Amino acid sequence: MPAGGLNLHAAAGRIGAGTIAAGSALAGWGLFESQWVEFRELDARVDGLHPDLDGLRILHLSDFHLGTLSLNARAVAKAVAWGEEREYDLAVVTGDLLSRRRGTRTLRRAFAALEPRLGTFTILGNHDIAETRDPFSEPADPAELNAAGGVLLSDSSETIVVGTARVQITGISPDTFRSYAQLGRFADRGADLRILLCHFPDVLRRLAPGDFDLVLAGHLHGGQICLPTPQGKLRLQHVRAPYWEGLYHLPAATLHVSRGLGTSFVPFRFLARPEATVLTLRRSY
Repeated sequence: MPAGGLNLHAAAGRIGAGTIAAGSALAGWGLFESQWVEFRELDARVDGLHPDLDGLRILHLSDFHLGTLSLNARAVAKAVAWGEEREYDLAVVTGDLLSRRRGTRTLRRAFAALEPRLGTFTILGNHDIAETRDPFSEPADPAELNAAGGVLLSDSSETIVVGTARVQITGISPDTFRSYAQLGRFADRGADLRILLCHFPDVLRRLAPGDFDLVLAGHLHGGQICLPTPQGKLRLQHVRAPYWEGLYHLPAATLHVSRGLGTSFVPFRFLARPEATVLTLRRSY
């Protein structure tokens, strides 16, 4: 074989080896980031907040996606352990609890470790009802979810009392919320604080100002797989989402969108770390 041919063959081999090494490094980082939980404590301003609710602390978790071949269970365990070290009054989990039913036992352990004084409230996400492009998705058994712990809300509400204030917590089902032109029908106008739990952040489009004061959502995973660009992160999931992650003080309500703890479809995250957040409610002046 001519010397030039050998050189080309060797160069192609080096390129192939380099590509494999780079791919392995990216996959390793994606797995690492998928359980590198960011722990956040944020003040959430709420218009007209009752004085007895100023300082109320809510642990917001979302998108466990338990039961898949992933590091999701590890991320959830880290978040729950962190929560045990914090003082908070209320815990909420905004859907996508399970992607496979085999994650139910892990879910029970997670809920058992959440012991806020005012209770734990949760809703379903689209993966819980197998409304997803994942061909292996399994709908969760509602009876098993109810037995796992917490109060499961599905187009229903619970009211708790804090001091002299009444707090309504409403949860919307993922398979019906788009059928409601307005969600104000669920609001108790006599409550001093109305909290809406919905898996999808775009629920804001179905709210009028004054329907709910605080909306907690998840679903988007912060994009889960993101690429850096000069204009910021390019998110490869849900590219048209209006509210990606974090806190938004909007005319309709104060909104918090969690990046969640698990992954879907692939067990990786890039530039979209999982998160657990404690929100401290503060009066707006």
